[in-house]
Amino acid sequence: RTRCCYARRVHAAHRESVDQVADIAIVGAGAAGLFAAIWAGRTFRQLGPSNASASASRHPRIIALDGARKLGAKILVAGGGRCNVTHHAVDESAYAGSSRNAIRNVLRAFPVARTVEFFAELGVQLKREETGKLFPTTDDAHTVLDALLAECSRVHAELRHPWRVHRIERLGESGEPSTDGNAPRFLIHAAPDSGHPPLQARTLILATGGMALPKSGSDGAGYAFARGLGHTITPLVTPALVPITLDPACFLRELSGVTLPASLTLLSGSGKKLVSFTNSTLLTHFGLSGPGPLDISRYWLEQANADPACRLVMNFLPAMNVESLDAALVEARSMTMLRVFDRPATALPERLVRAACAHAGIDPASTGANLSRTARRALATAICALELPATGSRGYTFAEVTAGGVPLSELRLDSMASRVTPGLHIVGEICDVDGRIGGFNFQWAWASGYLAGVAAARAAIDAVGLTEHRPRA
Repeated sequence: RTRCCYARRVHAAHRESVDQVADIAIVGAGAAGLFAAIWAGRTFRQLGPSNASASASRHPRIIALDGARKLGAKILVAGGGRCNVTHHAVDESAYAGSSRNAIRNVLRAFPVARTVEFFAELGVQLKREETGKLFPTTDDAHTVLDALLAECSRVHAELRHPWRVHRIERLGESGEPSTDGNAPRFLIHAAPDSGHPPLQARTLILATGGMALPKSGSDGAGYAFARGLGHTITPLVTPALVPITLDPACFLRELSGVTLPASLTLLSGSGKKLVSFTNSTLLTHFGLSGPGPLDISRYWLEQANADPACRLVMNFLPAMNVESLDAALVEARSMTMLRVFDRPATALPERLVRAACAHAGIDPASTGANLSRTARRALATAICALELPATGSRGYTFAEVTAGGVPLSELRLDSMASRVTPGLHIVGEICDVDGRIGGFNFQWAWASGYLAGVAAARAAIDAVGLTEHRPRA
């Protein structure tokens, strides 16, 4: 009996120690992390031994760690709870941050067509809407998340949560990894009071996200992990795809609820046009929201940091400019301002017309014939070239993504592998890549996660000595 009890204790201790060793550990189980786990698992099933059950003890082990009690918060809130999985036309021009050539190389590895095919395999059919966004036909983000979680289970990728990473340590003398490729390179520590023992990993994939939507668990800890593992972070890290705040005295703040197409243009302090977006704009009690303001927000925040004299200018009639609107006002001499802006070519919400007239010092009931040239130009400017008194953003709590992070120049773009730390891959939002609204950031997550997952699995197969490889599909 004593020998049996001792054997059981030894077996339990051995099992516990085995449980704390991963061939591939993924920190963060959001979109990029789940995708990396799935493709690591798929790659092992494809390239590993054909008799998997006979070699179970040598299976590379994939463990994804996340601090959230419920996974996929960002997936579930994306697209108003419908999850815009991707966009029908994705290229590097939709992104900012690292060089567009580098971004293009990653995106080409897993293009939109493969995203659509992948989700179809999982039973998630996507539909294209007029905006170009691709949503699940169920119009329910849970469809996307449930499919990803089920696929993780199918490929034997283990998800541990809540398991918040507190510290990551490089193993080996002086922080250098062991020369034994099969030895763990990293020791991952949970918070001291969590009760979780440290996890050893041979390969590590950082998929922590940035700082946007902190209630989802994106608290910026990934930046400290990346620095501790030898990487740099861009000097500026800022919210992106975030609502813009305006000075309380701005008349637009009194028009909360008005939605219309508008152009937003960012000008440098010297007047040079830097970037412009035309899209739906929502006027709110604090300033601006909607696709147009969200798209330009990261550019304005970045430029304002470097050039405080830069200007943000709005045009409520994107098909016109100050000169053409001034000419239209001259032509409509007999019409009141309310009537002028009720015509198809110059149609605007009446609330906005009245507020713009007040801003220009004009009675909205006056006719074009009653306006001086100065008054006409003031109104045309208020409509087509309104300089916005932007004061900031609503911050990470309301941001959809983070701008800034680990530069792609520090990664190998065919695998997202670190150029400075062997065994490390970095994917998703923690990279210095952020896209426009409309599914572009998810496509970056899918592409970067795919590359890292496949590369990490191939390395794990080689490390544990599984030489029986199947032909690649």
